[in-house]
Amino acid sequence: MEPWLIVVLVVVALVLLALVAFALTRRSRTSGARKRAQQREEARDHLREAEIRGARAEKEQALAEEQAARARRELAEVQERAALAEQEARQRAARADEDRTAAEQLRAEAQRLAPDVASDGRQPHPEGGATRI
Repeated sequence: MEPWLIVVLVVVALVLLALVAFALTRRSRTSGARKRAQQREEARDHLREAEIRGARAEKEQALAEEQAARARRELAEVQERAALAEQEARQRAARADEDRTAAEQLRAEAQRLAPDVASDGRQPHPEGGATRI
């Protein structure tokens, strides 16, 4: 084989290798660019989803706080009603004690005024039957 033919074959082989290397490099770059673009799009999707979930979490937190405040308010109302009922019960008990004391005083006064009156509150009736006072 002629030496110039060997040189041409080597040059053609080198050019072909350079073209293949160039094509692979370009393909690698476009593949990398496509991959980066895809990653950017995926990152945007994640950010949108994060915004949606964050807004949902804020809404749920506000609802939870509102519900807790409503529960505390209802509890305070129940406690207030219970305190008022206890106060009313104490007042009734005090009135009952006052009435009981007054009744005892009236019995004692009645006994002092008319000792012959029966202890069950009955006294002899002028026509014969017993009447209740």
